[in-house]
Order: sequence, then structure tokens, then C-alpha cells
Amino acid sequence: MRARTSSSARIAIVLLCETTALAQTQAQRPVPTQVWAPKPIAIPGYTPPQQPWVKLTDVRARHQGERDWRELLVDDGRLSGEYVSAAPGSKMAKRLHPDTREWFAVVEGEIRVDIEGQEPFVAKRGSLVNIPRQTIYSLETIGDRPSLRFVVNVAKAKTLYPVEVEPPTAPSGMRWIEVTVNRLGGQYDQFNTPHLNIHDAAAKDEKYAGGRFVRDDKSEMLVLYGHEKNLPPLDPADKGHFHAESAEFWLVFAGQIRYSFEGQEPFVASEGDVVYVPAGTWHATRYFGPAPACRLSITEYVGNTLLLEPRRR
Repeated sequence: MRARTSSSARIAIVLLCETTALAQTQAQRPVPTQVWAPKPIAIPGYTPPQQPWVKLTDVRARHQGERDWRELLVDDGRLSGEYVSAAPGSKMAKRLHPDTREWFAVVEGEIRVDIEGQEPFVAKRGSLVNIPRQTIYSLETIGDRPSLRFVVNVAKAKTLYPVEVEPPTAPSGMRWIEVTVNRLGGQYDQFNTPHLNIHDAAAKDEKYAGGRFVRDDKSEMLVLYGHEKNLPPLDPADKGHFHAESAEFWLVFAGQIRYSFEGQEPFVASEGDVVYVPAGTWHATRYFGPAPACRLSITEYVGNTLLLEPRRR
């Protein structure tokens, strides 16, 4: 009798847990809610270096003949994004960022990546590399071609160097001093992994659609991968959505992406192009053309709220 009672109690507990889990799952589903939202009367403008659309071909042209170069394309006070080109054999000495995560996307060439706590690996076109705060890492361009990577971090993020490394010239108004840092490097979790190559992932899974690659308290990056043929027909009247608090920018990482921004003519950006939209601006995006396409969606707000056109009643 006691065993039967005990068994019944266990079943009751399991059912209660399953019911609670189901209720929590249902409670977490987004609830469409009609609200009043503040929207700028004037279309938000751009402050340098931000531009609506920067073509990689134009960036290359500005640095023609240079062995190593870099160009800052996003620096809006919250996040920064810059192109860095390195000649074959170029090495980036060991370093770390004390309070911020750095990640980069390889647009061309090959880079040997050495991240503390990980086996060294080679990042190539289509690779994404995620380096947590307080984690020592180094890079080397290998092969016979220059490497080109798009690097994202928090705006004005600081860089530290191990004492065995001779640091570069200190930033303006600063000097290098020796200090001790109690750190915990190499911290990855379910939202952050060291390395992903989108082309390898797509080759292994014909239904590959991307997913979150970076998420912490300072930024988020989503990989969005797909084909135009799988989308509904284009609706030119579709405004898309806007964000109340956060700007959003993208690196077109494969194929072509169609963008439609409030107050501008729609345009089609190609692989390597960087696109930026300020907060408070309607924008719509979609894959374009017969080939697979990928865009990296980058925001400083995690789980950025989408403000959509009201549903017709």
C-alpha cells in the first residue's frame, strides 16, 4: 500500500512538473499587443562614419596598393565595426579585452586563430570567430593571399597585452603601465561558440537557416541564411519594422540582400557590403536572387524589440 502511494505521488509530481513546464512555455510566447510608440517625425539622419550602404568594392578602391590597412565603418558610441586587411604572414600578437567580447567575420583569405583554452584552428571565407572577454588570443594570416575580416566590438573597447608582448604606441593621452588582472578567460555558453563556418554548416544541412552566434550583455549577432525562393512574394508596400532604442547594422556575408529603408530607394547589397539603419527608422530586408544569401544582423540590444505596422482588424 505504501509503495503504491509512493508511486502515485511520483506520478503526480511528474504531471505537475510537465504541466508547469507547458504553462511556462506558453507564457513565453510573444503576445501581439497594439500600443502607441514614439516615432521620429523627421527621418533619423546619419553621423560619420555611419552610412546607409558601404560597398566593399569602394572600400577596396580606397586602399588599393596598401599592404595592410583598416577602415572603421561603424562607430556610433555603442558598437564599432571595421574592416581589417592583413598581408600573408602578418601576425597579430597576443592580447585580450578586459570587459568586452570581440568577434569577427572572415570575408576572404585564411587566418590561423589561437584562442586561450581552444585548439588552434583556421578561419576562412564564411568563418565567424567569437572571443570572450578576458581571453588571450592571437592571429596569423596564412596562405598566399591577404586576409580580410570584419571586426566588431563595443565602441572604444580597451585592449590589454601580456607583459611578454611589446605593446604598440599607447592611445593618445595614455601610457602603458604594468598591472595585475584577475581574469577568467575562455568562457563560452549555449549562445556563444568559438567558431562557425556558414558554408560548411549549409553543406551539412540543406535546411540550415543560421541562428544566434553572439549574445551577451553588450551586443547580439544573428546569422540569417536562406533563399529568396522560399520567401513569400515581394510586397513593395511592406515597411518591415523599426527599433525604438537600437540601431542595427549588417554585414552581407553571402549572396545578395535587398534592403528597403524609410526615405530611401530600395537597394541590393552584395557580399562584403555593410549596411546601417538608425533607431526609429522603418526597414525591411529579404534574401535576393537565385543563390543562397546570408546577412549578419548586429545590434547592441539583446532580443531587440521589433515595432511592426498594426494588424488590420
